[in-house]
Amino acid sequence: MGARKIRILIITDAAPPQVNGVVFTLKNTIEQIESMGHTVITIDPSRFKLTMPLPFYPQIKIALDIWKLSKFIKDSKADAIHIATEGPIGIAARTFCKKHGIQFTTSYHTKFPEYINTMIPLVPVSLGYRFMRWFHSASCRVLVTTQSVKEELLAQGFLTPITVWTRGVDTEKFKPVGLDSDSLTLLYVGRVSAEKNIEAFLDHDIDGATTVVVGDGPELSKLQSLYPNVSFVGPVKNDELASFYSSADVFVFPSKTDTFGIVMLEANACGTPVAAYPVTGPKDFVINGHNGYIDDDLNTAILNCLQIDRNGCREYVKTNYTWEACAKIFVDNLVLVKNA
Repeated sequence: MGARKIRILIITDAAPPQVNGVVFTLKNTIEQIESMGHTVITIDPSRFKLTMPLPFYPQIKIALDIWKLSKFIKDSKADAIHIATEGPIGIAARTFCKKHGIQFTTSYHTKFPEYINTMIPLVPVSLGYRFMRWFHSASCRVLVTTQSVKEELLAQGFLTPITVWTRGVDTEKFKPVGLDSDSLTLLYVGRVSAEKNIEAFLDHDIDGATTVVVGDGPELSKLQSLYPNVSFVGPVKNDELASFYSSADVFVFPSKTDTFGIVMLEANACGTPVAAYPVTGPKDFVINGHNGYIDDDLNTAILNCLQIDRNGCREYVKTNYTWEACAKIFVDNLVLVKNA
Protein backbone atom coordinates (compact mmCIF):
# COMPACT_ATOMS: atom_id res chain seq x y z
CA MET A 1 0.00 0.00 0.00
CA GLY A 2 3.05 2.27 -0.02
CA ALA A 3 3.46 5.12 2.46
CA ARG A 4 -0.18 6.21 2.35
CA LYS A 5 -2.04 6.00 5.66
CA ILE A 6 -5.33 4.17 5.19
CA ARG A 7 -8.42 2.96 7.03
CA ILE A 8 -8.36 -0.84 7.27
CA LEU A 9 -11.46 -2.87 8.15
CA ILE A 10 -10.84 -6.33 9.61
CA ILE A 11 -13.89 -8.60 9.81
CA THR A 12 -13.65 -11.68 12.01
CA ASP A 13 -15.77 -14.27 13.81
CA ALA A 14 -12.87 -14.84 16.23
CA ALA A 15 -12.38 -12.27 18.99
CA PRO A 16 -11.85 -12.03 22.76
CA PRO A 17 -12.78 -13.63 25.09
CA GLN A 18 -11.91 -16.48 22.72
CA VAL A 19 -8.35 -17.67 23.27
CA ASN A 20 -6.81 -19.03 20.07
CA GLY A 21 -4.18 -18.35 17.45
CA VAL A 22 -6.50 -16.31 15.23
CA VAL A 23 -7.41 -13.89 18.02
CA PHE A 24 -3.79 -13.61 19.15
CA THR A 25 -2.51 -13.04 15.60
CA LEU A 26 -5.06 -10.33 14.86
CA LYS A 27 -4.40 -8.57 18.17
CA ASN A 28 -0.65 -8.35 17.58
CA THR A 29 -1.00 -7.53 13.89
CA ILE A 30 -3.44 -4.70 14.61
CA GLU A 31 -1.11 -3.21 17.24
CA GLN A 32 1.72 -3.14 14.72
CA ILE A 33 -0.47 -1.76 11.91
CA GLU A 34 -1.63 1.10 14.13
CA SER A 35 1.98 1.83 15.08
CA MET A 36 2.60 2.35 11.35
CA GLY A 37 0.02 5.16 11.41
CA HIS A 38 -2.88 3.30 9.78
CA THR A 39 -6.39 3.23 11.28
CA VAL A 40 -7.93 -0.18 12.02
CA ILE A 41 -11.63 -0.82 12.50
CA THR A 42 -12.84 -4.29 13.49
CA ILE A 43 -16.17 -6.04 13.12
CA ASP A 44 -16.41 -9.09 15.39
CA PRO A 45 -19.08 -10.88 17.49
CA SER A 46 -18.96 -8.16 20.17
CA ARG A 47 -20.73 -5.81 17.72
CA PHE A 48 -23.79 -8.08 17.60
CA LYS A 49 -26.48 -8.59 20.25
CA LEU A 50 -27.68 -12.04 19.19
CA THR A 51 -25.07 -14.77 19.56
CA MET A 52 -25.08 -18.54 20.00
CA PRO A 53 -22.37 -20.84 21.38
CA LEU A 54 -21.08 -23.52 19.05
CA PRO A 55 -22.64 -26.87 20.03
CA PHE A 56 -19.31 -28.70 20.21
CA TYR A 57 -17.29 -25.72 21.49
CA PRO A 58 -19.44 -23.55 23.82
CA GLN A 59 -16.54 -21.21 24.60
CA ILE A 60 -16.89 -19.84 21.06
CA LYS A 61 -19.96 -17.75 20.25
CA ILE A 62 -21.13 -16.92 16.75
CA ALA A 63 -23.21 -13.92 15.69
CA LEU A 64 -26.80 -14.45 14.53
CA ASP A 65 -28.08 -10.91 13.78
CA ILE A 66 -25.63 -10.52 10.93
CA TRP A 67 -28.06 -8.37 8.92
CA LYS A 68 -26.48 -5.46 10.81
CA LEU A 69 -23.20 -6.09 9.04
CA SER A 70 -23.92 -4.02 5.93
CA LYS A 71 -24.36 -0.85 8.03
CA PHE A 72 -21.16 -1.57 9.95
CA ILE A 73 -19.21 -1.95 6.70
CA LYS A 74 -20.64 1.24 5.18
CA ASP A 75 -20.00 3.21 8.37
CA SER A 76 -16.37 2.08 8.46
CA LYS A 77 -15.51 4.10 5.32
CA ALA A 78 -12.66 1.64 4.86
CA ASP A 79 -9.99 1.96 2.22
CA ALA A 80 -9.22 -1.76 2.46
CA ILE A 81 -11.17 -4.74 3.80
CA HIS A 82 -9.82 -8.02 5.12
CA ILE A 83 -12.11 -10.94 6.02
CA ALA A 84 -10.21 -13.07 8.50
CA THR A 85 -12.55 -16.01 9.12
CA GLU A 86 -15.04 -18.21 7.28
CA GLY A 87 -17.80 -18.10 9.91
CA PRO A 88 -21.24 -16.41 9.74
CA ILE A 89 -19.81 -12.89 9.94
CA GLY A 90 -17.18 -13.71 7.33
CA ILE A 91 -19.76 -15.25 4.98
CA ALA A 92 -22.07 -12.24 5.37
CA ALA A 93 -19.17 -9.89 4.66
CA ARG A 94 -18.16 -11.88 1.58
CA THR A 95 -21.76 -11.74 0.32
CA PHE A 96 -22.02 -7.97 0.86
CA CYS A 97 -18.68 -7.21 -0.79
CA LYS A 98 -19.40 -9.48 -3.74
CA LYS A 99 -22.83 -7.91 -4.26
CA HIS A 100 -21.45 -4.35 -4.21
CA GLY A 101 -18.29 -4.96 -6.21
CA ILE A 102 -15.99 -4.32 -3.25
CA GLN A 103 -12.54 -5.87 -3.39
CA PHE A 104 -11.18 -7.58 -0.30
CA THR A 105 -8.58 -10.03 0.96
CA THR A 106 -9.02 -13.09 3.15
CA SER A 107 -6.90 -15.29 5.37
CA TYR A 108 -6.86 -19.03 6.03
CA HIS A 109 -5.95 -19.68 9.66
CA THR A 110 -7.48 -23.04 10.45
CA LYS A 111 -7.74 -26.39 8.69
CA PHE A 112 -11.49 -26.43 9.17
CA PRO A 113 -12.11 -29.34 6.76
CA GLU A 114 -9.95 -31.60 8.93
CA TYR A 115 -11.15 -29.97 12.15
CA ILE A 116 -14.84 -30.51 11.37
CA ASN A 117 -14.13 -34.07 10.24
CA THR A 118 -12.47 -34.73 13.61
CA MET A 119 -15.51 -33.40 15.48
CA ILE A 120 -18.16 -34.80 13.08
CA PRO A 121 -16.72 -37.76 11.13
CA LEU A 122 -19.77 -37.91 8.85
CA VAL A 123 -18.70 -34.61 7.27
CA PRO A 124 -16.04 -35.54 4.69
CA VAL A 125 -12.87 -33.46 4.38
CA SER A 126 -13.61 -33.02 0.65
CA LEU A 127 -16.85 -31.20 1.45
CA GLY A 128 -14.99 -28.86 3.76
CA TYR A 129 -12.50 -27.95 1.05
CA ARG A 130 -15.31 -27.41 -1.43
CA PHE A 131 -16.70 -24.76 0.92
CA MET A 132 -13.25 -23.24 1.44
CA ARG A 133 -12.66 -22.95 -2.31
CA TRP A 134 -16.03 -21.22 -2.70
CA PHE A 135 -15.43 -18.82 0.18
CA HIS A 136 -11.94 -17.70 -0.84
CA SER A 137 -12.67 -17.63 -4.58
CA ALA A 138 -14.17 -14.13 -4.19
CA SER A 139 -11.01 -12.81 -2.52
CA CYS A 140 -8.27 -10.90 -4.33
CA ARG A 141 -5.62 -12.64 -2.25
CA VAL A 142 -5.53 -15.32 0.45
CA LEU A 143 -3.01 -14.98 3.29
CA VAL A 144 -1.78 -18.28 4.78
CA THR A 145 0.61 -19.09 7.60
CA THR A 146 3.24 -21.19 5.83
CA GLN A 147 4.53 -22.42 2.50
CA SER A 148 3.21 -25.93 3.14
CA VAL A 149 -0.31 -24.57 3.75
CA LYS A 150 -0.03 -22.70 0.45
CA GLU A 151 0.99 -25.90 -1.32
CA GLU A 152 -1.89 -27.83 0.27
CA LEU A 153 -4.46 -25.26 -0.84
CA LEU A 154 -3.07 -25.19 -4.37
CA ALA A 155 -3.32 -29.00 -4.42
CA GLN A 156 -6.96 -28.64 -3.28
CA GLY A 157 -7.75 -26.52 -6.32
CA PHE A 158 -7.48 -22.98 -4.94
CA LEU A 159 -7.14 -20.53 -7.84
CA THR A 160 -6.95 -17.26 -5.89
CA PRO A 161 -3.40 -15.85 -5.45
CA ILE A 162 -1.93 -17.04 -2.15
CA THR A 163 0.69 -15.26 -0.03
CA VAL A 164 2.55 -16.62 3.00
CA TRP A 165 1.80 -14.42 6.02
CA THR A 166 4.22 -15.41 8.75
CA ARG A 167 3.80 -15.06 12.54
CA GLY A 168 5.75 -13.40 15.30
CA VAL A 169 6.63 -13.57 18.97
CA ASP A 170 7.36 -10.95 21.63
CA THR A 171 10.83 -11.97 22.78
CA GLU A 172 10.73 -9.47 25.65
CA LYS A 173 7.62 -11.05 27.11
CA PHE A 174 8.69 -14.60 26.28
CA LYS A 175 12.21 -15.17 27.49
CA PRO A 176 14.05 -17.57 29.82
CA VAL A 177 13.29 -16.79 33.46
CA GLY A 178 15.92 -19.01 35.05
CA LEU A 179 13.61 -21.62 36.53
CA ASP A 180 14.83 -25.18 36.85
CA SER A 181 12.77 -28.28 37.43
CA ASP A 182 14.10 -31.17 39.49
CA SER A 183 12.69 -33.67 37.01
CA LEU A 184 12.38 -34.03 33.27
CA THR A 185 9.35 -31.88 32.38
CA LEU A 186 7.28 -32.18 29.20
CA LEU A 187 4.83 -29.38 28.47
CA TYR A 188 1.77 -28.73 26.31
CA VAL A 189 0.16 -25.28 26.09
CA GLY A 190 -3.01 -24.60 24.14
CA ARG A 191 -6.68 -25.46 23.78
CA VAL A 192 -7.64 -28.73 25.39
CA SER A 193 -9.82 -30.04 22.59
CA ALA A 194 -10.11 -33.10 20.40
CA GLU A 195 -8.52 -31.63 17.26
CA LYS A 196 -5.29 -30.90 19.18
CA ASN A 197 -4.50 -34.64 19.45
CA ILE A 198 -3.33 -34.17 23.05
CA GLU A 199 -3.75 -37.84 23.97
CA ALA A 200 -0.88 -38.69 21.61
CA PHE A 201 1.31 -36.59 23.92
CA LEU A 202 -0.19 -37.89 27.16
CA ASP A 203 0.42 -41.48 26.04
CA HIS A 204 4.19 -40.93 25.78
CA ASP A 205 6.43 -43.50 27.46
CA ILE A 206 9.32 -41.26 28.55
CA ASP A 207 10.41 -42.73 31.90
CA GLY A 208 10.43 -40.39 34.87
CA ALA A 209 8.94 -37.43 33.00
CA THR A 210 6.56 -34.95 34.60
CA THR A 211 3.76 -34.15 32.16
CA VAL A 212 2.16 -30.70 32.31
CA VAL A 213 -0.85 -29.37 30.34
CA VAL A 214 -1.64 -25.65 30.41
CA GLY A 215 -4.93 -24.50 28.91
CA ASP A 216 -8.68 -24.94 28.95
CA GLY A 217 -11.19 -26.47 26.58
CA PRO A 218 -14.03 -28.96 26.12
CA GLU A 219 -11.83 -32.04 26.63
CA LEU A 220 -10.30 -30.91 29.95
CA SER A 221 -12.57 -32.85 32.32
CA LYS A 222 -12.38 -35.98 30.21
CA LEU A 223 -8.58 -35.96 30.05
CA GLN A 224 -8.26 -35.18 33.75
CA SER A 225 -10.18 -38.36 34.55
CA LEU A 226 -8.26 -40.48 32.02
CA TYR A 227 -4.80 -39.23 33.02
CA PRO A 228 -4.74 -38.70 36.81
CA ASN A 229 -0.93 -38.54 36.88
CA VAL A 230 -0.79 -35.56 34.52
CA SER A 231 -0.65 -32.03 35.95
CA PHE A 232 -3.53 -30.10 34.37
CA VAL A 233 -2.89 -26.47 35.26
CA GLY A 234 -5.85 -24.97 33.45
CA PRO A 235 -5.74 -21.50 31.87
CA VAL A 236 -3.05 -19.06 32.99
CA LYS A 237 -2.38 -15.40 32.25
CA ASN A 238 -0.06 -14.56 29.38
CA ASP A 239 2.52 -13.03 31.69
CA GLU A 240 2.74 -16.35 33.56
CA LEU A 241 3.36 -18.51 30.50
CA ALA A 242 7.08 -17.75 30.23
CA SER A 243 7.74 -19.50 33.53
CA PHE A 244 6.00 -22.66 32.32
CA TYR A 245 7.88 -22.66 29.02
CA SER A 246 11.21 -21.94 30.74
CA SER A 247 10.87 -24.71 33.32
CA ALA A 248 10.04 -27.33 30.67
CA ASP A 249 12.73 -29.45 29.05
CA VAL A 250 10.63 -30.04 25.94
CA PHE A 251 7.53 -28.37 24.56
CA VAL A 252 5.35 -30.99 22.85
CA PHE A 253 3.03 -29.95 20.02
CA PRO A 254 0.99 -33.04 19.07
CA SER A 255 -1.56 -31.39 16.75
CA LYS A 256 -1.85 -32.59 13.16
CA THR A 257 -4.48 -30.06 12.07
CA ASP A 258 -2.97 -26.66 12.92
CA THR A 259 -1.75 -24.33 10.20
CA PHE A 260 1.02 -22.98 12.41
CA GLY A 261 1.09 -22.93 16.22
CA ILE A 262 2.27 -19.66 17.79
CA VAL A 263 2.92 -21.53 21.04
CA MET A 264 5.93 -23.12 19.32
CA LEU A 265 7.45 -19.67 18.86
CA GLU A 266 6.75 -18.76 22.48
CA ALA A 267 8.41 -21.95 23.70
CA ASN A 268 11.49 -21.35 21.55
CA ALA A 269 11.70 -17.74 22.73
CA CYS A 270 11.97 -19.12 26.27
CA GLY A 271 14.75 -21.48 25.15
CA THR A 272 12.62 -24.63 25.01
CA PRO A 273 12.88 -26.97 22.01
CA VAL A 274 9.74 -28.21 20.25
CA ALA A 275 8.82 -31.86 19.63
CA ALA A 276 6.14 -32.42 17.01
CA TYR A 277 4.93 -34.48 14.10
CA PRO A 278 6.20 -33.64 10.57
CA VAL A 279 2.96 -31.93 9.54
CA THR A 280 1.87 -28.48 8.37
CA GLY A 281 3.06 -25.92 10.88
CA PRO A 282 5.87 -27.79 12.66
CA LYS A 283 7.57 -28.87 9.43
CA ASP A 284 7.68 -25.23 8.31
CA PHE A 285 9.11 -24.04 11.62
CA VAL A 286 11.19 -26.76 13.26
CA ILE A 287 14.72 -27.43 12.05
CA ASN A 288 15.73 -30.83 13.38
CA GLY A 289 18.52 -30.57 15.89
CA HIS A 290 18.43 -26.77 15.95
CA ASN A 291 15.20 -25.56 17.59
CA GLY A 292 13.38 -28.84 18.02
CA TYR A 293 12.70 -32.15 16.37
CA ILE A 294 9.89 -33.54 14.24
CA ASP A 295 9.30 -37.25 13.77
CA ASP A 296 6.42 -39.63 13.06
CA ASP A 297 7.24 -41.11 16.47
CA LEU A 298 6.56 -38.42 19.08
CA ASN A 299 8.71 -40.22 21.68
CA THR A 300 11.68 -40.08 19.32
CA ALA A 301 11.11 -36.37 18.73
CA ILE A 302 10.97 -35.71 22.49
CA LEU A 303 14.15 -37.64 23.25
CA ASN A 304 16.06 -35.93 20.43
CA CYS A 305 15.02 -32.53 21.78
CA LEU A 306 16.91 -33.24 25.01
CA GLN A 307 20.18 -32.86 23.10
CA ILE A 308 19.39 -29.39 21.70
CA ASP A 309 21.11 -26.16 22.79
CA ARG A 310 18.43 -23.96 24.38
CA ASN A 311 20.24 -20.74 23.42
CA GLY A 312 19.93 -21.66 19.76
CA CYS A 313 16.15 -21.97 20.11
CA ARG A 314 15.80 -18.39 21.30
CA GLU A 315 18.15 -16.94 18.69
CA TYR A 316 16.23 -18.72 15.94
CA VAL A 317 12.92 -16.98 16.67
CA LYS A 318 14.53 -13.61 17.44
CA THR A 319 16.05 -13.65 13.97
CA ASN A 320 13.16 -15.05 11.96
CA TYR A 321 9.82 -14.25 13.60
CA THR A 322 8.70 -10.71 14.51
CA TRP A 323 5.25 -9.14 14.65
CA GLU A 324 6.62 -6.14 12.76
CA ALA A 325 7.41 -8.34 9.76
CA CYS A 326 4.03 -10.07 10.11
CA ALA A 327 2.16 -6.74 10.00
CA LYS A 328 4.17 -5.48 7.02
CA ILE A 329 3.23 -8.55 4.97
CA PHE A 330 -0.42 -8.02 5.91
CA VAL A 331 -0.49 -4.35 4.87
CA ASP A 332 1.55 -4.90 1.70
CA ASN A 333 -1.01 -7.44 0.44
CA LEU A 334 -4.17 -5.42 1.07
CA VAL A 335 -6.19 -4.17 -1.91
CA LEU A 336 -8.12 -0.92 -2.15
CA VAL A 337 -11.90 -1.29 -2.21
CA LYS A 338 -14.10 -0.17 -5.07
CA ASN A 339 -16.91 2.22 -4.33
CA ALA A 340 -20.06 0.47 -3.12
